[in-house]
Amino acid sequence: MKLVVASDHGGFSLKQAIIEHLQANGHEVIDAGTDSEESVDYAVYAKKAASMVASGACERGIVVCGTGIGISISANKVHGIRCALCTNEFMTKMARRHNDANMLAMGARILAVPYALTLVDLFLEEPFEGGRHQRRIDQIAEIERGD
Repeated sequence: MKLVVASDHGGFSLKQAIIEHLQANGHEVIDAGTDSEESVDYAVYAKKAASMVASGACERGIVVCGTGIGISISANKVHGIRCALCTNEFMTKMARRHNDANMLAMGARILAVPYALTLVDLFLEEPFEGGRHQRRIDQIAEIERGD
């Protein structure tokens, strides 16, 4: 799967671990930054990653900041993005199954690296159930269009 991964300075070390994990599992990964722990603005990197998912250049994206809150809010401002901030396995499964999340946000100051990688794997493995959930995804798209 072709994926984009991005973070701010607070999520940098977790982002690096995610990239290494994804590549070791055969995924094509685009690193949309940042490149160090030097302070940067999460919105810049959220927009870069979300734009790649929204355009179809990448199938899904993963974004990380200290809590996951700011970067998820920012990613969700990009038309067509359904970025889910997940802190546990159930949330991650439901984000995919019921919400067809195309981006995962996590907090590097919230999750231990091994557990975060478990969530990454779930995010990539879980299918979207469709059915009644598709109607709700369509309603979200209507809100985006201003209908």
